[in-house]
Amino acid sequence: MKKRIVMLLCTAVLALGLTLAPAMASGGPFYPIKVDEYTYGPLDELRISKVYQLSLSDDPSGIPTEDFERGGRRYYLLDMIKEDEIGVDTQDYTDTITMDSDTNDLSKILKQLEPHREVTTEDGHTGLLALDYTSVKVEAKGYKTNTRSLSATRTYPNLAGQDTQYIPKTIQDGGRTLTLQDVSWQTDNTGSLDGYALGDRYTAVATYTGSATSSYVKGYTVTADYTGTVSRIALNKTRYVAIFEGTPLQPAEPVDDGLEATDPAPAASFNWPLLLAPLGLIAAAGGGIGIALFLKRRSELAEGGDEDA
Repeated sequence: MKKRIVMLLCTAVLALGLTLAPAMASGGPFYPIKVDEYTYGPLDELRISKVYQLSLSDDPSGIPTEDFERGGRRYYLLDMIKEDEIGVDTQDYTDTITMDSDTNDLSKILKQLEPHREVTTEDGHTGLLALDYTSVKVEAKGYKTNTRSLSATRTYPNLAGQDTQYIPKTIQDGGRTLTLQDVSWQTDNTGSLDGYALGDRYTAVATYTGSATSSYVKGYTVTADYTGTVSRIALNKTRYVAIFEGTPLQPAEPVDDGLEATDPAPAASFNWPLLLAPLGLIAAAGGGIGIALFLKRRSELAEGGDEDA
């Protein structure tokens, strides 16, 4: 049972600490980082200044402003001064740029890129960045295809007849296969038969056709990183100066009771009613007890007489 009570108390303390921690961090109490005591003005007024440094999320209402006593003086708040502390916020930054190029030659691309680049970020940081040459990348933007017609001719002489069986149906031209499209015939040798000219040898002129498809890059995309440090003027903290002015404490004035120092103190007088009241109560209680005992004794004697009879 005792262990359970201890565990419950620890849990409650932990929960209370977690609840109060954010409030203490943002609303105080705050402690001064510097305390100065000095005199001010032609009358050499004694003053004390307390300097507090708060973050932007802190609530200045947690700064103590109550009166306090020190060195025989009471100090009260005279003024509260707020001073913004301006600093420089710096951070590392990388800016990636993208550009189009009609070549993938890295030496030509590097000539197109500026060695330095001024940037301004969305949150107001500015700086001069340098090109990271190791980050330059070149990628093909895309490809296109092109189809063109091919044509070739072949001559086959000294054929016995005008028959396409003597002519190949396909040929290889420049590594591509072409198909027979047309044939024209020529007579190589003629003879006379009964006065008619007859040919006995022929030459075939064959035309072959086909197509070739090729692809090419439409262009290139270049990406490069510029790295460096960017900075901006920022309001980091706020300084509060609490000024207190002191006034001498007034000495306590003696109370005049109308008696001389040599006069003897009067004798104390008793409050007789207050003293006699408890005594009366004690007497009444004693009388009641005596009567009760008397009646009890009388009853016992009466019972004894009855038994004797």
